[in-house]
Amino acid sequence: MTDSQTYYHGTKADLKLGDLIEPGCLSNYGKRKRASFVYLTATLDAAIWGAELAVGSGRGRIYIVEPTGPIEDDPNLTNKRFPGNPTKSYRSRNPFRVTGEVTDWKGHSPDKIREMLDHLEDLKRRGVEAIEE
Repeated sequence: MTDSQTYYHGTKADLKLGDLIEPGCLSNYGKRKRASFVYLTATLDAAIWGAELAVGSGRGRIYIVEPTGPIEDDPNLTNKRFPGNPTKSYRSRNPFRVTGEVTDWKGHSPDKIREMLDHLEDLKRRGVEAIEE
């Protein structure tokens, strides 16, 4: 690809350079069904949320990734919650290759994380699926 944009993927998975992040894993959100897509973002803040909210006991990690195929706007965020794509969130049916890791990121405050978790729990109670594929 000739795209020079930097893309990030927030997770709790322990990955190595060259590893592929592929569709088919259990989603971190909603009903945790098998994901048909993998997600990435061009903003560090959105990747931080991904690392903080990911399911698992490991520490949050943010990887620099490169798409191996086409990407599209993530409809779970674009035009539903945020007009346009200010979070620069995308998805693909193709894997992303890990090319690096951001190790010096600063997470959100415990109060901000609790607020987001409460919001996600409220959506769940109301039957609103966070991820629509």
